[in-house]
Amino acid sequence: MGTRTRFTYHEKDGEIWAEYAGGDVVRGHLVGTRESDRLDFRYVQLKRDGTTSSGHCVSTVTELPDGRVRLAETWEWESQAGAGTSVVEQVTEHAP
Repeated sequence: MGTRTRFTYHEKDGEIWAEYAGGDVVRGHLVGTRESDRLDFRYVQLKRDGTTSSGHCVSTVTELPDGRVRLAETWEWESQAGAGTSVVEQVTEHAP
């Protein structure tokens, strides 16, 4: 993924799901649950080189001082070697 990857999150009754794309990712999906400030989900993605991969992620949701949402994530690939942490922050559109 990377800084050009954009996610569109949804939530209903403790269920979460999202679509994402950008950078090396052509299409990605995630699905899981939310309990309080904790997200627990699995993700799958298709990359530009035609490869697919999947993994598991646990995120902590916090609200930033300006009202945007930040996810502090700990993730691990299940389809290949690798694990790490990342931070995802809500992007807002600015009026011209």
